[in-house]
Amino acid sequence: PELSEEPPAEMVKMTKSKTFQAYLPNCHRTYSCIHCRAHLANHDELISKARSFQGSQGRAYLFNSVVNVGCGPAEERVLLTGLHAVADIYCENCKTTLGWKYEHAFESSQKYKEGKFIIELAHMIKDNGWE
Repeated sequence: PELSEEPPAEMVKMTKSKTFQAYLPNCHRTYSCIHCRAHLANHDELISKARSFQGSQGRAYLFNSVVNVGCGPAEERVLLTGLHAVADIYCENCKTTLGWKYEHAFESSQKYKEGKFIIELAHMIKDNGWE
């Protein structure tokens, strides 16, 4: 009989574990995906929640940078503040659409948004030290 390099099927243990691209430090307040708890942003990256940013499902926050998100193709959309080129962003772990990235603002007063990210509150949960 020939020797097999592979273990018998009953010895192969399959495990399903969550693997995120990035973990944010536990010492900081963070925002995570409400659907799978993947880290999305550090509180220090929040630009402002005072501005009333609106997503398709209600209020949203604007962030300088985010982690564990993928980006779709950019497209032009007319938003409440005018015409922008935006790309939908989604959670890399569970693939839920979270918001969008501002690729280009056509009005000079909106240029500060370029390269920034909107995440809707409906898709975020606060983690680590918010008490």
